[in-house]
Order: sequence, then C-alpha cells, then structure tokens
Amino acid sequence: MLEVREEAKLKDRLNTVLEYDLHTTPEEADAQQMYKALARVVNEQLRRRYIDFKKTKEKAEQKDDVKKVYYICMEYLMGQSLRNNLFNLDEMDEVQEILKGSDLTLEEIFDCEPDAGLGNGGLGRLAACFLSTMTTDGYDATGFSLRYEYGLFKQKIVDGWQVELPDNWLPGGHVWLNENADDPFNVTFYGTYQEYWTEEGLKFNLENSQVVQAVPYDMYISGYETKTTNKLRLWKAVDSDGFDMATFNSGDFTRAAQKNNSAEVITKVLYPADNIEEGKELRLKQQYFMVSASCQNIVRDHYKTYGTLDNFHKKNVIHINDTHPALSIPELMRIFMDDYGCSWDYAWERVVNTVSYTNHTVLAEALEKWNDSLVRGLMPRIYVIIQEINRRFRDEMNQKFPGDWGKIDYISPLGDNQVRMANLAVLGSHRVNGVSALHSKILQDDLFHDFYLADPDKFTNVTNGIAYRRWLCQANPGLAELLDETIGSDYRTDYHRLADFERFVRDETVLDRLEEIKHANKVRFAGRVKSAQGVDLDPDSVFVVQAKRLHEYKRQLLNALRIISRYQALKADPNLDMRPETYLFAAKSAPNYYLAKSVIQLISKISEEIEQDPRIREKLKVVFLENYSVSMAEHLMPAADISEQISTAGKEASGTGNMKLMINGAVTIGTMDGANVEIYDAVGPENIFIFGKRVEEIRKILSEGYSSGAVYSGDPVLKAAVDRLSEGFAGMSFQNLKDYLLQPGYSIADPYMCLLDFADYCRVHDEMFAAYEDRRRWNSMSVVNIAKAYRFAADSSIQNYADQIWNTRPVWPV
Repeated sequence: MLEVREEAKLKDRLNTVLEYDLHTTPEEADAQQMYKALARVVNEQLRRRYIDFKKTKEKAEQKDDVKKVYYICMEYLMGQSLRNNLFNLDEMDEVQEILKGSDLTLEEIFDCEPDAGLGNGGLGRLAACFLSTMTTDGYDATGFSLRYEYGLFKQKIVDGWQVELPDNWLPGGHVWLNENADDPFNVTFYGTYQEYWTEEGLKFNLENSQVVQAVPYDMYISGYETKTTNKLRLWKAVDSDGFDMATFNSGDFTRAAQKNNSAEVITKVLYPADNIEEGKELRLKQQYFMVSASCQNIVRDHYKTYGTLDNFHKKNVIHINDTHPALSIPELMRIFMDDYGCSWDYAWERVVNTVSYTNHTVLAEALEKWNDSLVRGLMPRIYVIIQEINRRFRDEMNQKFPGDWGKIDYISPLGDNQVRMANLAVLGSHRVNGVSALHSKILQDDLFHDFYLADPDKFTNVTNGIAYRRWLCQANPGLAELLDETIGSDYRTDYHRLADFERFVRDETVLDRLEEIKHANKVRFAGRVKSAQGVDLDPDSVFVVQAKRLHEYKRQLLNALRIISRYQALKADPNLDMRPETYLFAAKSAPNYYLAKSVIQLISKISEEIEQDPRIREKLKVVFLENYSVSMAEHLMPAADISEQISTAGKEASGTGNMKLMINGAVTIGTMDGANVEIYDAVGPENIFIFGKRVEEIRKILSEGYSSGAVYSGDPVLKAAVDRLSEGFAGMSFQNLKDYLLQPGYSIADPYMCLLDFADYCRVHDEMFAAYEDRRRWNSMSVVNIAKAYRFAADSSIQNYADQIWNTRPVWPV
C-alpha cells in the first residue's frame, strides 16, 4: 500500500489543535469540536501534499504529452469532505483508534459537517466525481467554480409543499476553503464602449464600467492512495474599491452599503431565480464572473511559466461542462487580444484548440439563450467579440453550405435577437461530446446535426461515470469487505477487477452474505430516516427508490400514478397477498417550478392518506425524503432494492444515479434512455427490467399526433388512477395534474407520455416484484449488476476524455 502519511502523527497534530485552538482534549471534546479539529488537521495535510505535488508536476509538464486540465463548471456537488479525505489518506482506522478514549463515533463526527453548498444535481455531482477521479488517476487538474455563500436551498416540506430555506453552509464548511486574498483578478461589467482607429489599428475605450474583484478560495482534492493532490478554485466576488468610507462618512450610509452589496451578490446564492429580469442578469453575471477570473488565472499562470502563448493549446485543456461556461470562448479571445496583443487568427487558433465542451441536455429550456441586449449591456466588449465570431463563422459556413442561409442561421451563435450559448460552445471547441451513446447519437442526428454535417470529426461520446471508491467503498463498507474477501482488494485501484465478482453469481454463501449486507444497510438507513423525519421504515419491505431532481421528463408523476393504482387495488382487496413495499422519493424542485412542486405535494399527500389507513399502511408506504443531498444519497443508495430510472426515452442525457444504485446491488427498472441503454447492454436483458416506448417509437407517435385522452379512455386501471387526482388525497385535489395529463391547453397534453407508458410500466413492475420473491435469483441479479458496474467507473470516463479529447496523460511517471 502506498505510504501517504506525513511525518508527524495525526494524533499529535489533532491534540495540538484541540488544546491550543479549541481549548479542549480528545476525551472531553464534543462532536462539533472533534469535527473542526480533524478538518483543520486534514486540510493542512492536504495543503502540504499539494505543495509537494506542484514540484512533481512542474517536472512532468516539461514533457510534450502532459497538459494541465482545467474543468470549469457552474457547480460542484462535493458533499462532505472529512469522510472522503480520511478514506483516501488511509487514516480512518487511526481516527477510530483515537476515538477509543471518548464516547464519540465517527458517524457522529461526520454528521457535523454540512454538505458543501456548491452544487445542485447531477451536473455538479459529475464534476465532483471527475475531479476526484482525475486526482486518484494522477492527472494535473484544477476545477473552477464560484464560492457561493448560500447553496441552492434547504428543502422543507410544509403541508406537502416544498418550502425553500437558506442553505448557510459556510460556518461548518469554510474550514476546507483556503483563501488567497493576495491573488485576485478584476472582472469588468457594464460601461460605454467606443471603437476608434489609430496608426496602430483599431482601438477601443470602455468607460463608466463596474470592476468586481474575484478572490480565490482553494479546496484541496485528495485522491485514493496517491501522492497526487489537486484543487478546486472557487471565486468570491468583492467590491474592487472595498467599502466606500467617503460616502459612508458623508452620511449616505445606504448608498455606501449598496455599492458593496452589488458586487458581493454575484456569489451570494447558487442559481438565483431566472423568472424575472434581475434574476436573469444575475445568472449571466455569475457565469461571466466565473469564466473571466478563471481564464485570466489560466493564461497568467501559463505565461508566467513559459513566457509565450505559442504553446498555450499544447500545454492546457479548458473543458467547459455544459453551456454555463461557454463565455470562456470570447473571454479567452479578449484576454489574448486585449491583454497580450495577439491577432485574431493567432488567438482563435489557440482558443479553439484548447477548449472542449460537454453537452448535458437536449432540453431546449436548458440550452441557454440570452437576449443580446442583456449581453451587450452587461459585457459590451464580449458582445463585440461574439459579433465578430458570428460574422466569421457565417462566412465559413457559407463556404460549406453555399447559400443555405436557413441552415447557417440555425447554427449561428447570434440570431433572433439572442446569444445562443450551445452554438457558441460547439463552434468554439475542437471537440464536443455527449454523455451516453444514445445521447451522443441524438446530438449528431438532431440537436447539432448541421454542425455534425460541417465537421463530423468534432463529435464523440464519453459516457458518464461515478467515483466508485466513494459510492461503493465508502458508502457501503459491508459490500466492500465482501468484495475484498472474494476478489481481493485490487479492484479499489483497478476498476476492471470488479468484473471478477461475477464468478460468484451462483455461490450460495456469497448470495446469503449479500442479502445480509443489504438488510443491514436498510436497517441503518431506516434509523436515519426515523431520526430525521420521525417516519418508521420496514427493513423487510422492498425499498423502491427514485432519487433525482424533480422534473417532468424524469416522470416522478408516472411513479406516483402507479402507486395510486396499487393503493386502489389494496383498497379493493386489503387482504391482497404481497410483500410490503416502501416507495422512497428524494428530489428537489427548482423554486419557481410550480408543476414539479405539485408533484412533490401529490407524493406527500398520497403518503399522508395511506398512513391514515391501518389496513393499507402495513403493506404500502410512501415516503418523501426531505432535503436530498450527497450525504443522504451515500446512505440511501446502499439500502435500495429497486432503482427507478423511468425518464421519457430520449430526454435523459445519461444519469449517474442509475450507476450508483447499480454498483450497490439495486436492480433497475427503466426505459431505454440515457445510460440505461448501456446498463442493459452490460448486464443483459435477464438482469434489468425494461419498459416503455423507444426513441424511434416516440418520434413516430408524435409525428402522427399523440392523444393522451385516447390512452386514458382505453385503459380502465389508468383512468381510475388519473380520475383519483381530481378527488385528491388527504383532503387536497390535484385537478391541475389531471389537466396537465389530459388537457391540450399545456401545448400538448401529457408531454412526457406518462399515460402512454403506464400499462407497460405496471406490467414490468409486476414481473419485477415476482422476481424479487425468488431470493436466489434476485441476489444473483445483484451480483451481476455490481460486477458489470465497472464499466461505469469515472476512471474509464476520464481515460476516454484524456485519449479522445484532451490528448494528455497522467503526471506519473514523471
């Protein structure tokens, strides 16, 4: 095993912090004090390791095949750091030994840490998994994002309705953030832009602008059993002039404070509401603030090292994760031309050969289009550069598609008085990838088809992956121990070895152990739910889990309709012979997404009504888990029996929750969508339950005219479930959801085809529950899913990015 400890013993360092900083002892410290002390000690250890790694990578970077990887993303869903770092540094046992002198447990200490409020959903968790895996695998990688003072929100369910409370994570989480106040960058907004000609060429003035200072905070990223240590750099916005004391002293206290606040609000909250103009402007301001500071930092560091920009694209990778960082492209052009005096062609060659782009969605609402007046007013110099990018791109496309202005208009970054961020990202990148085989095919055949015709070699696929050491080895220590005993521990560093577990698919001893581990995980999770929400879960019931962002296309409503149907069947026959079923929902809705919030309320009210019926509640339980987070997921995933992956085919780009559940032994029921297709290919049809229309079938139905009313009228079981929405649950009607499913006033009734797939969903669910009763068969299916999950290790994804897109390798060997 690689030696990763520093010379001074962890115990000695911990005692010093407890005694001199927190004025207590290991025996007397409470959980909060012990968390703070451990976090400080581990953070300092990571800081020292980062300094040591810098010396190593400086040697490696002299070689032509090693690049710096910069991963820019609007969010990083990091979860808790202490457990992860202790695990990676192989110090968990040492801390356990230290705690023998106190009444504290590791779990009590870990629970003191808030989840870092830096992310929202799958996009942010993917970024966190990738940064962790790049570190484990030895790449020189830096993440860039914003230091949000408040996270997305804390979710509270009041009378079934989602209420958003502030997520004030910094008091417990700031210990992992290392401020670099002496290394800020200035970011410019607004101003009056004027161009003029001189003997030296075209020049410009920008007057009356607002300058905001970007102050970096570094979070160090550990890898598993490696000397590599990377960082996530987070930018905090502050007024470049500091507090306006002159205005304050003149008596205008309000204006002095407002000037300061107008800068700092940029990094106040993750994803401000964008249903008002002020919110849209703030979101765009956040995006430019992030990319401007990050790109300035990247170019400054490169120039300081090499003294030239000639090799910039040969030594750096800038990967933009989704469209939020697309402004990196014009911002790099601005830096190269305005700050370093480069020509357009010289700058563009470096930009387009440095930047790569991952698309994460085919949903039009998420592709980001900004009113050009907003972009022009907020970033006048950037808008001028985008105009020139647009002009040159249209000229280039006219050479490829002569006179086909309809096609050229469609793929241009400017059009219909909007700046189209996805188009900007595609044309300014040398490589573009989707995140599953199906998604990448949809990009090439549909969303970016004209781009693909112009440059097919630009497009590729890299299927998403998960940091399996976190989601298996840390989250499910019982299963990890079983794997160590059966296949050895090499799988912890070589993900391919996980496939060896399939040898035990018929080993009764292993299958029995697997069942015991799953039951223990369910008991443990039930205890956490009881403590958090006062709800009793039956560990002997089937745990059916749908844990993901609340959105129409993810179809939590379809799940709810089947539960209603199940409830109605039990009402008609309370003596129905069935194993108890527990349906666990975990999701947050965007604050201004009324329909999604209505679905949360429906689920909550179904739960409430079932709980009031003693005949039903022993067999059927529905629980909405409040305030879903990474740390909750780490306990939920190992406890799940059934993984619900039921999005409308063609709408989910990939998904990673399906992979986390799979690697913990849950069996999937799902559509042929996103990475489900590849899970199906991996485990085979006998180890997954597939239902619903395929992408091609859906396209055909839509082209012919989809009638949800006809489906509703032709299925009495479905009709009864939908009609029950009008009557409602626990005294609350959900007529609005029935209208959504049946009334074309919503542009198209049932746009994500819940009703169309309902009957097949119910049929396959029945097959799945029957399979669950055959415990040998079910546990064998779990073994296959665990073994085949090696294909979805983030290590595989990162290797593909490095080979297909970034053209780099790990730092080691130097």
